[in-house]
Amino acid sequence: MSDPTPRPGILDIDPYIGGSHEVEGVDRVVVLSANESPLGPSPAAVRAYEAIAGDLHRYPEGGSEELRHAIAARFGCAAAQIVCGTGSDELIGLLIKAYAGPGDEVLHSRHGFMMYPISARSAGATPVSAPEANYTVDVDAMLAHVTPRTKLVFIANPNNPTGSYVSADELRRLRAGLPDQVLLVIDAAYAEYVSRNDYTAGIDLVEAGDNVVMTRTFSKIFGLAAVRLGWAYCPPAIADVLNRVRSPFNVTVAAQAAGVAALNDIGHTDRGREHNDCWLPWLTQELTALGLTVHPSVGNFVLVRFKDKDAADAAYAALMAEGFIARLMGGYGLPECLRITIGLEDEMRPLVAVLARHLESA
Repeated sequence: MSDPTPRPGILDIDPYIGGSHEVEGVDRVVVLSANESPLGPSPAAVRAYEAIAGDLHRYPEGGSEELRHAIAARFGCAAAQIVCGTGSDELIGLLIKAYAGPGDEVLHSRHGFMMYPISARSAGATPVSAPEANYTVDVDAMLAHVTPRTKLVFIANPNNPTGSYVSADELRRLRAGLPDQVLLVIDAAYAEYVSRNDYTAGIDLVEAGDNVVMTRTFSKIFGLAAVRLGWAYCPPAIADVLNRVRSPFNVTVAAQAAGVAALNDIGHTDRGREHNDCWLPWLTQELTALGLTVHPSVGNFVLVRFKDKDAADAAYAALMAEGFIARLMGGYGLPECLRITIGLEDEMRPLVAVLARHLESA
């Protein structure tokens, strides 16, 4: 008797492996592998989360009504066009499931977020990657890779893991060059960290047509990675589709409550941005002074290039030995790189010191 067999392509998926949080034999571990907020969640969000402990026997409000209106008020968009999910990962998967399948293609940039090809293969679709220009989305290359089979195009802006971004004008040029039946998804997970005048998270593009969706997350600057909470801003017809395919109670009571409180604590997110504005350039400058190549980043992380894979692996091991967890980038086709999240001052300064000692002795 044979075992049950999954659909063709499922076993071709390389499972997503998140950033590590533990180092064997080390008491104080500094986690700089998952782009989490070093300031943690808003105290108001923690209180809201704790307050629902007595209602764990109740189902959530299925439409995330209060949360959607809080998002709309914070970001100036229409609550009816917002769909909430268990992180933006769920929404990415639902969009692909709803609009692509066997024989279809899902397009993304070469070093884009790994969940795009994983979710595409899960739906039976074929992921297609377009080359980048200087580790940045190349709009011309993306358009050149669109075929009659292309159903969705994903742009992470800012991009993880490179930290680069494309301007509002370039996003509009991409949108204008796509066939109307192709859905453009702008993954703006790190939008709150960007203060460039030529940047847009994508709300304006969603409102300008019928084939653009923007996804966002509470896992980064809001410090709520553990509760799994994200949202999508969609044209009405696409919001309707997502509400048909998502689980009826997909966002927990605790996540909804914490999300509303986090949105209302503007001071906390301002402090997170100010911290990043200080320590992102500091870390970039210090690592550059060590002779390393640091790619320009507008996120809360840096992509650091070593001379080759062996050098990157050795630096990773040296950091781990001292309790610092960075992120190896081989899975993104960047084996000679490490990605390092911006942490607290008492994490950043010792990290640079560890790398300096390592490079001096290498």
